[in-house]
Amino acid sequence: MDEKHALHIARLAISNLNRCQSTVHFPSYAQVQPPKLPVEDLYGIVGDSLTRTFDITEVIARIVDESKFFEFKQYYGTTLVCGFARLYGITVGIIGNNGIIFSESALKGAHFVQLCSRRNIPILFLQNVTGFMVGREVEAEGIAKHGAKLVMAVSCAKVPKLTLIIGGSYGAGNYAMCGRAYEPHFLFTWPNAKISVMGGSQAAAVLANIKKDRCLAEGKQWNENEDKKIREPISRQFENEGHALYATARLWDDGVIDPADSRRVLGLALSVAVKSPSQHSIFGVFRM
Repeated sequence: MDEKHALHIARLAISNLNRCQSTVHFPSYAQVQPPKLPVEDLYGIVGDSLTRTFDITEVIARIVDESKFFEFKQYYGTTLVCGFARLYGITVGIIGNNGIIFSESALKGAHFVQLCSRRNIPILFLQNVTGFMVGREVEAEGIAKHGAKLVMAVSCAKVPKLTLIIGGSYGAGNYAMCGRAYEPHFLFTWPNAKISVMGGSQAAAVLANIKKDRCLAEGKQWNENEDKKIREPISRQFENEGHALYATARLWDDGVIDPADSRRVLGLALSVAVKSPSQHSIFGVFRM
């Protein structure tokens, strides 16, 4: 980094302070700069398979003004991407998933949510999360404690919140990324989205293993046919009930939208959300 680069970073940081105004300023449509990258690219970036990985910043670049995104703590907690951008001229904080949530990711997200709340900046959550990391090592590092900080920060933030589910939304990750239970002003999904406690194959494996252990403990035989009979209906049930259309039919969201319409729909939703009465965010005690 040299002096010129440092001044550039300082200007970017100051431009995202969002100094409080008595009224919300909406730039004229002619002043709004569209993304430099075509929004139709989203079809190829995300695809219809949740096992396919993609960089969330590629999605952000096709939604925000001029495809500009000022990332927050870029090299820390990299599975959770946070940063500032503008959507139809309005400053917005964006939180998106780049994989499973680790302790560092949760701490980063909690810090960013508090920062947006302090500056009165709306937050857009882009969900594609399988949940929090599990295992002996990460539990010893405090994943439950740090994950709770993110969940509490999201639940206590009173700034306008929008959620767009662009992939999977599983388990506690749904809460951490402002799912319906945490009352975002608007929640939309893409047609490929999946919403469930866990994936169908994982749920089927857990229940099949429980049944298997019980049979073996009772001295009974266990074979592949028995395993298949347990797994198939469970996988099918989770597949059907986790579909975006199943969720929207029960009003768990505000609609399934075409990915190519994401920028326009989010812009309209944001223009409504920012007009809601401003509230002061009061956070509880974050465990050290």
